[in-house]
Amino acid sequence: MIPPPSLRERALGAYLGLAVGDALGAPVEFMTAQEIRHRHGTLRHMAGGGWLKLKPGQVTDDTQMSLSLGRALIAHGAWDARAAAEQWAAWWRTRPVDIGNTCRRGIVRFINQGTLSGPASEGDGGNGAAMRILPLALATLHDDAGFATAAIEQAHITHHHPLSDAATVALGRMAQCLLRGEGATASRAVADGLIAGHRQFGFEPYPGRASGYIVDTVQTVLHGFYSTANFEDCLVTVVNRGEDADTTGAITGMLAGACYGVAAIPAAWLRKLEARVASEIEMQVDALLALARRGTSLAIGA
Repeated sequence: MIPPPSLRERALGAYLGLAVGDALGAPVEFMTAQEIRHRHGTLRHMAGGGWLKLKPGQVTDDTQMSLSLGRALIAHGAWDARAAAEQWAAWWRTRPVDIGNTCRRGIVRFINQGTLSGPASEGDGGNGAAMRILPLALATLHDDAGFATAAIEQAHITHHHPLSDAATVALGRMAQCLLRGEGATASRAVADGLIAGHRQFGFEPYPGRASGYIVDTVQTVLHGFYSTANFEDCLVTVVNRGEDADTTGAITGMLAGACYGVAAIPAAWLRKLEARVASEIEMQVDALLALARRGTSLAIGA
């Protein structure tokens, strides 16, 4: 019998899964499912191209903002919203290949005003706060209250919307359940709690939209995760929906990797992933898990 994946294998699976899902979905971002079928049949390989003209295996803002958040946590040794905002500002100044409008607006506000939160806005209901939650979920793995507080603070640097807040916390908690080896049943209880509080997120039957609106994103991710039984089928199901495929792919990859472990990620996908990205992810996983072992002081800050 194959032993279940260890915590590190789940954590590495979640983080590499996020990057793989981002890179797999990015070339078909903004395409419809029908357009993907016409061009690729069923997309099962790192294609590259797309509107961003990416190289096969190249990641976008989903992975890059996650890595920036991880750098802030590791360098500071605790959650600090200003440190995270400064990392995202430094990343923005590199002129990244892709950045969502809401993330850009929040980062520019921080650069110009120094504020860590903007006013609540209906325009902030996108998925940008949820897509980057994994490093914080890892670092606060044993600190539920600290995670919830920090998750909202990091969200509000760019996104201030009740549905974004609720989904960001829920997806992070789902990842934590899976990382701790509690299984899909425990993660489904978190998802059901999200839907009980905000019925818009109901995904059965699947409504069929995979846009960057947080409700569409969550429905697509949850449907893909709970209707499949392995990493590859899960990711293929989701990215072939098109629309905001890099982000739906990234979030789904996070959950599937945390569930099935790093060994479940197809080797061909990992070989195509940017080597420097994979290397930093491995380093961050070990450093973030070390922070988690420190206990509940992490999210209080220094």
